[in-house]
Amino acid sequence: MTSDVKNLDRLLRVLLAERPEYSRISIPDGIDEKRYLLRSLMNVRPPSPLPEDIMAIQDDELAWQREKKGVVALASIPASPLYPHLRLWQGDITRLSVDAIVNAANSQMLGCFIPHHRCIDNAIHSAAGMELREECARIMRQQGHDEPTGKAKITRGYNLPACWVIHTVGPIIYTGYPDDNDCRLLADCYRNCLTLADEKRLRSIAFCCISTGEFHFPPDKAAGIAVATVLDYLRSYTTSSIDSVVFNVFKDSDYEIYKKLLGYE
Repeated sequence: MTSDVKNLDRLLRVLLAERPEYSRISIPDGIDEKRYLLRSLMNVRPPSPLPEDIMAIQDDELAWQREKKGVVALASIPASPLYPHLRLWQGDITRLSVDAIVNAANSQMLGCFIPHHRCIDNAIHSAAGMELREECARIMRQQGHDEPTGKAKITRGYNLPACWVIHTVGPIIYTGYPDDNDCRLLADCYRNCLTLADEKRLRSIAFCCISTGEFHFPPDKAAGIAVATVLDYLRSYTTSSIDSVVFNVFKDSDYEIYKKLLGYE
């Protein structure tokens, strides 16, 4: 698979033409700079449909990026020595070929609008494509209010290796340490994501570290809640379709926390 530079330029011209304030922005010559500009424009773009041929260009480009990053198969991730249904993997969650990945969303559920922000919400929307924001917007228009903390919604995965994305809003810790209600809400996030996965009869799901980044939930406390909630769910619902749960981490410190909890050492 190759990236089509002419089509990429065409996509950039269409996106730049949408806003008069972009009129002074020139399309760069370098391919890396073109991709940087594309992601920036995708990140800030409000949900709105584009012609099918233009979306096809985006999809081809994101498919090229997906293959370039490399897709990680579930079978390549070893199961926990203690819990055969649980797995631990460190890396970019948008590379995982599982039935569903979990996105730590905000209450507007439209993705991150800050260009190239390092949050997982930005990474997932950038890899999935502009279709994801459109679907989220349709869901939120129908709902008519912000997404409550602890709840979850499911969408297609579009250009991700994962077939589905489950979006959940974790609790925000503004000051101090999480109280009992914060812990309950975080557990609700995991439980409601698993419930949606079961409703779709999915077999595998990958969780990010919900609430531990921008939302400031202590990572060790959050990991304990995550593992305990998932184990309790799988033990309680013996007819669950889920047979593999991946805990996806990005930081080395989070990897060490989950490694101990799951018995990898």
